[in-house]
Amino acid sequence: MIVVAGEALIDLVPQDAGGEPDGERRSGGAGGAGGAGLPTLAPRLGGGPYNTAVALGRLGSPVAFCSRVSRDAFGEALLDGLRAADVDVTPVQRGSEPTTLAVASIGADGSAGYSFYVEGTADRLFEAPDLLPDGVRAMSFGTCSLVLEPGASAYEELMRRAAASGVFTALDPNVRAGLIPDADAYRTRFKSWLPSVTLLKLSQEDADWLGGTPHEWLAAGPAAVVVTHGGDGLSLYTRDGTELRVPGEKVDVVDTIGAGDTVNAALLHGLRARDALSAGALPGLGAEGWTDVLRFAARAAALTCSRAGAEPPYAVELG
Repeated sequence: MIVVAGEALIDLVPQDAGGEPDGERRSGGAGGAGGAGLPTLAPRLGGGPYNTAVALGRLGSPVAFCSRVSRDAFGEALLDGLRAADVDVTPVQRGSEPTTLAVASIGADGSAGYSFYVEGTADRLFEAPDLLPDGVRAMSFGTCSLVLEPGASAYEELMRRAAASGVFTALDPNVRAGLIPDADAYRTRFKSWLPSVTLLKLSQEDADWLGGTPHEWLAAGPAAVVVTHGGDGLSLYTRDGTELRVPGEKVDVVDTIGAGDTVNAALLHGLRARDALSAGALPGLGAEGWTDVLRFAARAAALTCSRAGAEPPYAVELG
């Protein structure tokens, strides 16, 4: 079992002028523009951890989601999306507060930026559970859930407790700078997490914003660091000295929403398939094994980028 811990929210994604959102399962319906010159926004199920959990389920890994979700209509839709991907929602807490909203803006190259509506929302009131789910081998953390208090401290406690119990821990900070009131304090906190992290995955943009190098991060705790470079592929650095890079998969990019989350899921799925969800097992992969895992992650992310919103691929699409 892989447990993904973190927020679930609604992405409001711009549509082409005059266009309707597609009819795929994770579309939540259309939002009206409400006036000339205003974008039409379509609600999509999202949130970095949520997307990671859905992607793991679609790839066929046993996965559970640990979060706090609203009882409103968006919250129900989020849970339905998890169940449809065969994600265990037993650890999900519920609340009467509204669902967090993220308004996406899509650049000419398909890259996504976000503004968030988070005050008084359900997910940030998460409380760390007393017990980890039975059979958990790995836990994944990241994104807004490690920023917004009081939930951030609860997720941090859960991450430290999981690491102390020998669980493989993955971290994707997925920095949303607009939500971070004190950048230096966050950078210090990020460094404090590293002794509790087995696999650190982050984008080059995150790395630039956080400061430091893969070798410095490895020295602080992780057994492996994966850096994503958008369409230019992924780089790997391990504590045992392996360093390699794989190219990105060429694809017509619709948008990049959920691409990094798909990489998270594909890395964890690939490691699980090789019985490598432990710090001690990672050196046994060698360059060949890691190359296969990274190429699989690049291919999965490319498929996500080829369609609107966070729509990670199913195992059958990856061969």
